[in-house]
Amino acid sequence: MVLPPMLGGGRGVGTLMVICCLALCALVACGGSSSSLPPASLPPLSTTTTMPAAATQLPPPPVVSAAAAVVTQAAPATPTPIAMPTTVALPTPEVTLTPPTADLIGPDQIPTNVNPLTGETVADVAVLAHRPLAIKVSNSSAVVRPQSGLNNADLVFEHYAEGGITRFTAVFYGKGAELVGPIRSGRLIDLEIPKMYDAAFAYSGSSAPVRDLVRSSSFFDRVISPDFGHAGFWRDYEIGNPDKPGWETLYTDTDTLRHQLQQRGLDRAPQFPANMAFNETPPPNGSAVSAITLQYLGTNVFWQYDAGSQRYLRWVDGEAHLDANSNQQLSFRNVIAVAANHVDTLILEDEVAGGHYSIEIQLWGEGPVSIFRNGQRYDGRWRRSDASHMITFYDMDGNVIPLAPGNTFFQVVPLGFTGLTTQ
Repeated sequence: MVLPPMLGGGRGVGTLMVICCLALCALVACGGSSSSLPPASLPPLSTTTTMPAAATQLPPPPVVSAAAAVVTQAAPATPTPIAMPTTVALPTPEVTLTPPTADLIGPDQIPTNVNPLTGETVADVAVLAHRPLAIKVSNSSAVVRPQSGLNNADLVFEHYAEGGITRFTAVFYGKGAELVGPIRSGRLIDLEIPKMYDAAFAYSGSSAPVRDLVRSSSFFDRVISPDFGHAGFWRDYEIGNPDKPGWETLYTDTDTLRHQLQQRGLDRAPQFPANMAFNETPPPNGSAVSAITLQYLGTNVFWQYDAGSQRYLRWVDGEAHLDANSNQQLSFRNVIAVAANHVDTLILEDEVAGGHYSIEIQLWGEGPVSIFRNGQRYDGRWRRSDASHMITFYDMDGNVIPLAPGNTFFQVVPLGFTGLTTQ
C-alpha cells in the first residue's frame, strides 16, 4: 500500500511507514513501559523545501506599548528569512557543560522551592507536590479563539495536527487555571509529552488507533478523557467566541482534573530524571531578534519581544492572541522553535477533502532548535535520549543553553521548515 503524499512544502521529510501495523507496532513500543526510545534518524535540513506562495505574505509587524495594552499596526518591514540550524552531532553534554554564570538553575540540580518547568521560585512548595497536567486545546480556526487558560500554563506545545492546522498541548504545574479549553482530541505527539513531564493527560476524542495506543501507553492510569468514561468536563457555549461550533465547546479546569487524580491516588509529585536549565542572565553570543514569524500551512504565528516586560507577545493570523480567562494577550518568557522529523502514518484522522492522516512527530533523539529569550536568538540542538526525559537544549559545542525563568512556548516544526523569519 502506498501512502498519500505529504501536505505542502512545510512538512519535513521522513521515511514513510508502508504498512499500518508496522506503524502501530513502532508506536506501541515507544509508548510502553520501557524507558528506551526509538532511534532517531534525522536527515539534514532541506535546502530545497519551500512554503506555498501565501506563506510569504506576513502580517505587518505590530507595535506594542510597554504595558502591552495598545496594539497598533506599523508599516511592514522586510523580513529576513532564517533557516533552522544545520544538523550536526553534539559532543556528550556531560563532558563540555559550562554554566554561563554562577546563577544557573539546573540541569543537574533544581532547588526544592523552584519549579523545574519554569525555573521560578514558588511561594508555596506544596504546589510542586501535585502531578503536572497536560491538556489538549483546540486551535483549528479563528472561531475557537480566544482559548481559555493558556497564559497560566508552564509550557505550551503547538504542533501540526493534520490538514495544515495546528493544535496545542498545554502543561500546567506551577499554576492552575479556572477554565481550560476548548478541549479537543489527542494526537500521536501526546504519546510523548505526558512521559516527558510525568504528567496526567486530559483530552476528548481520538481516532480508534490513537485511542488504542493511549490505552496501551505507560501513562494510561493517569489519562482523563470522556473516551474512557471519565468525568471532569462540561459544555459551555458562551465562553470565548459564541459562534464556535458545538464540538469546540468542551471545557475543564485544573482543580477538577486534580480531583480526578486524587480519587485514583495519582496526584503526586512528578519525577524528572532530566531537567532544563534556567538563568536570568542571557548567555553570550546571541543575535538580536525583536520579532519572530512562523508560517505554518494553515496559520501564521507572530511573536514580538517587549523589552519592558521581557516577554514575547503573540499574534495569530494578524490578530492579538488573547486568553479568554483574562482577556490579556498571550505572553511567554521563552519561545522555542523545535524541528523534529514528521512522518505521515496510515491512521486516518478525518475524511475532509479526501482524508488527512495522523502525523508521527518524532520528539526523541535530537534535532535542531532555535531559542528566543530576552530579545536574543540562540541556535543549537535539542536532545531527548530517554522516554522519561524532557527536551533539553545545547549549543553547537555541547554547552547547555539556559532559558529565562518563566513560561515557555514550543513551536514544533518539521525538519526542512523554511517558514521561520525574524526581524
